[in-house]
Parts: sequence; C-alpha cells; structure tokens
Amino acid sequence: MSDIHLVFPGEYLSPNLTLTLCVICPSVPLFHVFGANFSGNDLFLVWRRETPPHPQLLSGETRASTFIPFHLCVSGMNAAVRATVRVGLYAGAKVYFVHEGYQGLVDGGDNIRPATWESVSMMLQLGGTVIGSARSEDFRTREGRMKGACNLVKLGITNLCVIGGDGSLTGANQFRTEWSGLLDDLVKAGRETNICKSSHLNIVGMVGSIDNDFCGTDMTIGTDSALHRIMEVVDAITTTAQSHQRTFILEVMGRHCGYLALVTALACGADWVFIPEMPPDDGWENHLCRRLTDQRGRGCRLNVIIVAEGAMSRDGKLITSDQIKKLVTDRLGFDTRTTILGHVQRGGTPSAFDRILGSRMGVEAVMALMEATPDTPACVVSLSGNLAVRLPLMECVQVTKDVTAAMAEGRFDDAIKLRGKSFQNNWNTYKLLAHINPPDVKVRISNINVAIMNIGAPCAGMNAAVRSAVRMGIIQGHTMLAVHDGFDGLAHGQIEPITWTSVTGWTGIGGSMLGTKRTLPGKLLEEISLNIAKFNIHALVIIGGFEAYVGGLELVQAREKYEEMCIPMVVIPATVSNNVPGSDFSIGADTALNTITSTCDRIKQSAAGTKRRVFIVETMGGYCGYLATMAGLAAGADAAYIFEEKFGIKDLEMNVEHLVEKMKTTVKRGLILRNENSNANYTTDFIFSLYSEEGKGIFDCRKNVLGHMQQGGTPTPFDRTFGTKMGAKSVRWLSEKLKECYRHGRIFANTPDSACVLGMRKRALTFQPLSELKGDTDFEHRIPKTQWWLKIRPIMKILAKYDIKLDTSEHADMEHVIKKSSSLGK
Repeated sequence: MSDIHLVFPGEYLSPNLTLTLCVICPSVPLFHVFGANFSGNDLFLVWRRETPPHPQLLSGETRASTFIPFHLCVSGMNAAVRATVRVGLYAGAKVYFVHEGYQGLVDGGDNIRPATWESVSMMLQLGGTVIGSARSEDFRTREGRMKGACNLVKLGITNLCVIGGDGSLTGANQFRTEWSGLLDDLVKAGRETNICKSSHLNIVGMVGSIDNDFCGTDMTIGTDSALHRIMEVVDAITTTAQSHQRTFILEVMGRHCGYLALVTALACGADWVFIPEMPPDDGWENHLCRRLTDQRGRGCRLNVIIVAEGAMSRDGKLITSDQIKKLVTDRLGFDTRTTILGHVQRGGTPSAFDRILGSRMGVEAVMALMEATPDTPACVVSLSGNLAVRLPLMECVQVTKDVTAAMAEGRFDDAIKLRGKSFQNNWNTYKLLAHINPPDVKVRISNINVAIMNIGAPCAGMNAAVRSAVRMGIIQGHTMLAVHDGFDGLAHGQIEPITWTSVTGWTGIGGSMLGTKRTLPGKLLEEISLNIAKFNIHALVIIGGFEAYVGGLELVQAREKYEEMCIPMVVIPATVSNNVPGSDFSIGADTALNTITSTCDRIKQSAAGTKRRVFIVETMGGYCGYLATMAGLAAGADAAYIFEEKFGIKDLEMNVEHLVEKMKTTVKRGLILRNENSNANYTTDFIFSLYSEEGKGIFDCRKNVLGHMQQGGTPTPFDRTFGTKMGAKSVRWLSEKLKECYRHGRIFANTPDSACVLGMRKRALTFQPLSELKGDTDFEHRIPKTQWWLKIRPIMKILAKYDIKLDTSEHADMEHVIKKSSSLGK
C-alpha cells in the first residue's frame, strides 16, 4: 500500500490545522474509501463497492493540504477551516493546521499540527481565525520560502489551501512556481533528501477579505459580516440623526475598493457615496450641497453620506470625512457628525451567509485539491450567483491589478466594469435611485399609472423593494399608486398615490408598510377589474410569497374574461420560506436565516455549558426546507428534517445513535432542526419525546419553536440591497413592456411574457413568464419541484460526521476571467 497525504495551510486558520494521512490500496480498483479511522499508527478504512476511488488516490501519490491565512482575518474564515478539515478527514486525508500564517510555515515545529474532527468544533460562531494569522517578512525571501518548503517536504505535504487576500494568494502562487527550484536547493544544501514524493505543489485559494476587492467572485468571505456591522451602526445613527436634524458622515473601510461603501449607500438610501473606483465630477462640492439642501427642503430630517477610506477626487487627491464635514458645516450650517468605523467592521459574529459561503468554499477547495494534477494551475474557489466556481488564481489577481491600473489612468468606467457584474449593477442602481428630483425628460408614454402591492405574509426587505420600485417609476415618468392590504385593498379601492418622499427611510424597516394579506384574487376578480379601470392602472407590481405567485397566475388566467387584466405584471418573490417558483432566492429569507442562526448559537452555547443536552428547534418555511437546511449548515446542526427529503423511524433511530456516539466525545451537545411541515406524524413534539426516551441516562432534550420571530426584525444588508435591485429592475422592465403594449392610445398586454416572475436564477436576475413556471410547481405543497439548495444538504451531513456519499456530479470546472475583461480599455 502507498501513503496519500492531504495537507491544509493555515494563515487564516487556527494554529492547530495539520496534515491527514490516507492509505489507498491500488489493487482494489472497484472500491472507494467510504470512511477512515485512525488508531495509534494504524489506519482503518471502510470500503464501498460500485464507485471507484479517485484516480489520483489510486496512483499512490503523496497529497497534502495546509491552510495558510495571510496577515488579515475576517469573520467566516473559521467556517471555511472547519469545512476543509472535516471534508478532508471524510475523504480519508490527514489535515494539518498551520498556525500564524506563512510565518508558521517558515518556522515549522509546533506551528504545524494535526487537526482532528473535534478540534474544529464550536468554531462557526467565532469571528477572526482560531489558528492565528500574522505578517511574514521571512516568507517574502527565498530563504524563508525554502524553510517553508523543507517543513512541508518533511510531512509529505504537496497541497496547500490558502485563505487570504490577493497578496497572500499571490505569495502562494509564487511558492508553487518556485517549488522545483526550492527542492533542488534543499537537496544541494543537504537539508532534505526524501523529496521523491514531493515533486509538485498544488494550490487552491479561498478569498477572505471584508473589502470584497478580489475580482472573479461575487462575494469574498467576511464581506457580508462586515456589512452587518456597518448597517447596525447606520441604523443606530439614523434614530439620533432624525431626532436632531443632523447630517451624518460615515467612513467605512475600503482603501482600494468601494464595495462596502457602495452597498451601504444602496442599503440605507444614502444621499451621497464616495468610492475610489468612481471619483465625483469636478465641482462635486456644489452638487453635494444642492442635494442636501433639496432634501431638507422636502422635509427630510436626516442626511447620510458614506465615504470609503480610499475615496479620491478626479485629480487623485484623497477626499476625507473631515473635509466633507467642513464643507457641509461651512456652506450649509448643518449640524454634522462624523463616524469612522475602523476595525469594528472586521470583528463580530459571522453572518449566516459567510458561514455558508465559507463552508461551501471549503468543500469545493478539497474537491479541487483531490482532482488536481501537476499541470493544474493554481485556482481560487469563487462564488458566482449561487454557484461555486473555480478560477485560475493568477487571472483573478491580474484582473484585480487591472482595476488599480484603470483607476490610476483615469479609466473609471473600466474600473467599475472590471469589478464585475455585481459591483456594476450596484453602482448603476445607486446612481438611478440617488436622484432627488424626478427627471425633466419623461418616458415617451405619458399618464402611465403603475400600482404596487404586497401579498402574503410580511417579511423583512419588502419595504426596500417598494421604495426602489416607487422611485424608479417616478424616474421613468410614471405615477405610482400604493395598494394597501393586498388583493383585498385592490378589490375595495384602498389605492392612493405614493410619492418620492413618502418612501424615505423605508429600506431599514421590517414588515410591510403597505399592509399585506394572504387573500387570493380568485373570488374578487369582478371588483378588481372595476378598480383597475377606475384608477386607470396600466401596470402592476406584486411583491410577496407563494400567494403573490398564485395570485398573479389567477389574474393572467382572468384575462380571457376581463380585459382590464390585460396589463403588464411582475411578481417579486418576498417570503421567508424561499418557496416561489422561478427564483433561487426570495427577499426576506436571509433575514429569517440570520435570526434562526443567531438563536441556534445561543442554544448551542447553553447546551455546551450544560453538557449532554440536545436541542430540537422548529423553523418556519411551510413545506419548504430551505430555512431548516441552510440554518443547519450555518449553525452546525446534527440533522435537519425537511419535507423534500422523506424520513422515517429508522432515520430517527440513526440520528439518536449518532448523538449517543457524539456524547462519548468531547463535543457533548446536539442540535436538531425540523421544518414545520416536514412530516404530519413525526411532529416536533413526537421527535422531542422520542429523543428524550431514547436518550435517557445519556443526554436530555429541550425543544424550541421559533415561530413568527422569523418574519420580523430589521432587514439584513442582503435583503435591503436585493430588494432595492429587484424593485428597480422590475419597474424598468415594466416600462419597456408598456412601450411594447401601447397601441392606439391604450395598453393591451395578453402575451405570456407580459406577466413574469423576476427571480435570481444561478448567476442573473431573469424574467420568466408565470404561465411557464406552472410545470415546475407543486401547488399542493406550495413549493417548486426543483430546488437548487437540496444539493447542499449532503455537505451539512458530512460536516456533522455522517457516513454518506458526497455527490460531486456537478463539480465546478475551471473557468476563466481574463477573456471577460480583455475588451476593456481598448
């Protein structure tokens, strides 16, 4: 038999990450490793027939993986560390922590230590990195890198998983490029002779940076958590600023990238934002003062200005928060305050998004290492929409450098484009919504009335969507009408104009300011048609959950009988359940997910302190298991029962046995999630009773039904920005449809593509006809028939130490980013 090593470097991990040893027998080609256990110096493998082992494992090569975070640490890194360690162990590898980053790699010794399953327990809710991170001047020198190579060769490590920014990832690639030369130098110096199994070094990177400044990924680990910290401050500031009629200037991090500033401005409806990628035009001082004065003249008691720390003018001079404060105070005499957030943005509990992102990236990193060959270029695991993708590391680094070059050369439009579609869309949406006055030149179609309404249960982010839809409609030259209390209000004439100023401050308010009900329009069609005619409604925006989708379908089907229904319509998914066909994500689900995750953190803390305790938590979601599954992944649950994945008494027994074994380890606690409608017979009370009975003498149980707290609360940054972009995009689409449907002085729309759901599908916001989505809908259980997140469930089970097969049928192929930007700057 031959040894196969898997090692993970750790500058962004804790000092305990180490290497894992896996022994594969090449003479058994029709089996694969199903599980591995170590006892002393012996490795015991569990083999399973049918699927052969990975060809590179059968080859008997030495494979190692090590985590190396660089000199910065951000929230969410520990989730990536935990996932990489556990999936590495699951794959039969020995995993090592490299403490204190590259410096620990250079120093070796106790800085490189084996990681165990239990050593990464209770890490998910911790900010920073438990394995430490440090700057390393030694690693910048060839002698230092040779010491690092020597330490890896001694352990048989040939794979590095590096978590960091572009600097640490570039350093990793340089290390890989020099690898052969470093080995030659070691041999010549007589410092290491056993290098036959270390002829090459594979690199996989995960980007950890709150600035989100690494091109090629929509989000870097830590960015969402930083936005949570920023929005907490913005919300706190807003109350006092409104009370005293103040102007607040908030400076956020972003020396070379304005992502945090831009998204903050979009999420809170700021009056102005300064970012390094797009300096303001000359004479911006006069424009800013006019804008603030106009806002005060319209009755606004609060002005907010967001400044990235690297903001600059067109001539390359820094624009500081103190400079802006002096301008506003001297010219306008406004009571002005400045807040510089600083490193508070880096800390705190990781958001649910960052935990899930880190976990998914960690799993994909291990898969990339297992599949790598000596010819595979160093890659970085990235996020594109809801997809995990692999990109060539140095291509991403090059595009990131191209952004800096574009800014230095004054090619600011190119800099925005090079940041990627997500950044560009955020910028374009902010520019449109930052207008204080409606445009003088109106759309060719005049006297257009667009109605907007909320349907179904309230959720956080609905108001952000309403605000952006209203303002975008006004910008397009339309009259916007607010419909109160859903289809009931539409039927009973609860309709009134809604203005630019009436939606001020709505982005940070949870629930539904318009009011919402679950009533469907089927029995109210006559009244609704009369009011559409009475109020001269030409287009309809429906924001809500499954009821909004079904209600939209009923209106479309009524077109045959009621000509008044022949108007363009768009449905914007907004529900904590995330169960609307046509969209991977719904507004409000992220806020609910964070509520559940934070509650589970407290529960786990209680269970860890008490010892030998299992908590059973019931989540919302109707028949959709999205919340239970994603919260289970974010909170580190042992199981999550959902309707989509059938379970029976044998499954419950297996879970109890799993917890019994867990109580024998140092991790003496358990967390079980159950979606509210997962099974009519195996209720939360039943599962609680079963676990309590079977766990007698081993563990005790507690249960929590979270209830409607999941629907309330302040919207998360994601829900604010997602709602804002969805609302704006929906009205722009309606404006185009109105032009298409304008015939002989009236609007007439009866084609399938005139009534659509606006949803996020994989990598883009797309419009899909309501009628075409019927085939993918389980109307009885109010869920889509296909749901992307079901493929993530095996990850949760593996991280909870269940022996299951990881489905890699949709593994991420290497993509390219250079070709996407090659046309810029020409």
